[in-house]
Amino acid sequence: MLHHYYRIRSARMTNMWRRWRGQDQHESEPLDHEKMIKDLRTAIGPLSGHTLKFCTDACLMRYLEARSWNLEKAKKMLEETIEWRSNYKPEEIRWHEVANEGETGKVSRANFVDRYGRPVLIMRPGKQNTKTGDGNVRHLVYLIENAILNLPEGQEQMSWLIDFSGYSMNASNIQLKTTRDILNVLQNHYPERLAIVVLYNPPKIFQAFYKVVSYFIDPKTHLKIKFVYPNDKASAEIMKSYFDTENLPSEFGGNTGFSLKYDHEEFSKLMAEDDIKNAKFWDSEIKPVAVNDTNGHYVEP
Repeated sequence: MLHHYYRIRSARMTNMWRRWRGQDQHESEPLDHEKMIKDLRTAIGPLSGHTLKFCTDACLMRYLEARSWNLEKAKKMLEETIEWRSNYKPEEIRWHEVANEGETGKVSRANFVDRYGRPVLIMRPGKQNTKTGDGNVRHLVYLIENAILNLPEGQEQMSWLIDFSGYSMNASNIQLKTTRDILNVLQNHYPERLAIVVLYNPPKIFQAFYKVVSYFIDPKTHLKIKFVYPNDKASAEIMKSYFDTENLPSEFGGNTGFSLKYDHEEFSKLMAEDDIKNAKFWDSEIKPVAVNDTNGHYVEP
């Protein structure tokens, strides 16, 4: 009889734990994803304008996945993003507003994709050129939005490759607060957008910094971060599983005839074209700008 009591009590405790984690369904019962998406759409209420366009079924699914299919937590997360987007207006940022941050190519969209056709953002913290935290975040947000704009049909994620060549804590000028702000934006407002983050050949000084930063990294994001080193067999397998090494720059252990070369003027022209595409997607007006051929900056025509 006592054994029966403890068995029932244990089952109740397990159910309480599952409810607390948003897992109150029996494991044998698959979640009805379509119904949960409809429930989330109903929960957030009527939408209009850019918010309506943002909240696609795929978008709602990402927020549900990010919160382990807990409706209330997903609703809270999505509502916070809607408010952030309403104030920050990431879809309205134009390249000429952030072009100065990108002069050295510290962050850019690669001219190749990963093995699954997903856009790749290249980051080179050793080429950090500004000390403005807000400017760094805004520049990255622009490029995240740009990568999303260029996602192939059926893909929801992008890959990040971080090259630590020339990196030093003094040269990076990136403060802990800026790193936390970037993580906050990425994890809370772009859930399930990252496929993988490759930290390529990070020096020991960065590893110490990462230990501090890791406290602010969501467990799901943490699993996507890979430390990769040259001449390491396990690292080579990671790269091969995500990238075609023939199309990968030599800086990431790829094709020796292909190296990272950033041309700010050419990249600016590409971003100007994407700004027009972005404005059409969001049905926004875009103020005409021109590129100064001398230095690649945008100037009023």
